[in-house]
Amino acid sequence: MSNSRFLSALLLAAALAGAGCAYRYYATPLKPLNEEQQGTSHKVADDGTVTFTQGRLEVSLRPMTDEELNRQFSAMSHGGARSTNPYTFGDSKVFRTDETPQRFTVFRLQVENYEFPKVLIDPARIYLTTSNGRKYYALTLAQLRVYFRRYALGGAETNTEYWVPGNENEEQNDRETTLNRTLYPAEQIFSAQEKEGYVVFQPLAADVEELTVHIPDMVVRFDYKGDPSEYIDVTARFGREIGRQYPDGRKVAMDGK
Repeated sequence: MSNSRFLSALLLAAALAGAGCAYRYYATPLKPLNEEQQGTSHKVADDGTVTFTQGRLEVSLRPMTDEELNRQFSAMSHGGARSTNPYTFGDSKVFRTDETPQRFTVFRLQVENYEFPKVLIDPARIYLTTSNGRKYYALTLAQLRVYFRRYALGGAETNTEYWVPGNENEEQNDRETTLNRTLYPAEQIFSAQEKEGYVVFQPLAADVEELTVHIPDMVVRFDYKGDPSEYIDVTARFGREIGRQYPDGRKVAMDGK
């Protein structure tokens, strides 16, 4: 084989190899695993909510999609890079892909207490574990404030086309106000009361297929001094399909390799 033909063959092989590797990872929205996989005292609703029940105490977790969060905060989800929805990137798009990345992994937590004099969940202690060994802790309001301060500064430096002096403080205040109002609060829930709010984690890694959300040491009884005296642990399990998407639109699930 001549040198020119040999070089042409190498270039063709390289091109084919490159085309074969041109893919990106995809993941479907989180869905609850079935009730048999959740454990005892759990129910799974059609809307994707997993509810743990003890007597007349109910603790529910539901994964939220970006589309749902954008509808929930519709007035804050427009304006591209200037959208102020604290849970998503709104309607902004990534250059070239024309897609919107996921900002956070968000669950709605709801507690209905008709069983105990008062109960308490500390949202800062909530965490999730994955089937492949990863662990994520819930983000606190203080951590989210730091994140958005850095995000605002980055926007001022890189998005000069949209930057207006003073806008960062106003946008930061809008996000913090919304977070204060909608994050799950670290407050006691007395008998016949209900509370709900969001619990926020970092975006899941591309290889996460199944996960368990842990609510550890939920206080269900207090002693005469008001100190916690009885605890329960609550879990909920969710999963999603992950895989590779190729330029021609083909999707290949990871378990289908």
